[in-house]
Amino acid sequence: MFSISNSPSPNPPVGFHFLLQIEGLSYDGVDDIGFTDATGLESSIATEEYKEGGENRFAHKLPTAVTYSNLTLKRGLLFNSKAMQWFKECVESFTFSPKDITLILLNDEHQPLQAWNFVNAYPIRWSIEGFNAQQNGLVIESIEFAHQYFRRVEI
Repeated sequence: MFSISNSPSPNPPVGFHFLLQIEGLSYDGVDDIGFTDATGLESSIATEEYKEGGENRFAHKLPTAVTYSNLTLKRGLLFNSKAMQWFKECVESFTFSPKDITLILLNDEHQPLQAWNFVNAYPIRWSIEGFNAQQNGLVIESIEFAHQYFRRVEI
């Protein structure tokens, strides 16, 4: 999908330089992106305790399932956004059409370093941060997505 000609930098990458692609949401080839914040890249393995007869010092912890946090994206409020139309369909007609979302971390030369693919994501929450007449800031909308799982994508 992407190619990098340079080897990775020995320095950790910055977290503010990323690109987001939502499957099928674009205007004339331009992705419906512009998100300023992406959180929810978190997974954990649930465990179940098993107590062995005669062993009172500890209980065995056995892995059961992997769980994933929801993906939350924030950006300045956009009108006529395809992402918002997608959310509106989910809320008003309770029709869900899951889409893959890809989050791509970029280096300082705009080349992909690492990507994560959120499989079968769909919006479950939308909110706007409060209005404040004493501050000069953007209206920020937040969209939360549920998904089956995410995986690292080889670049």
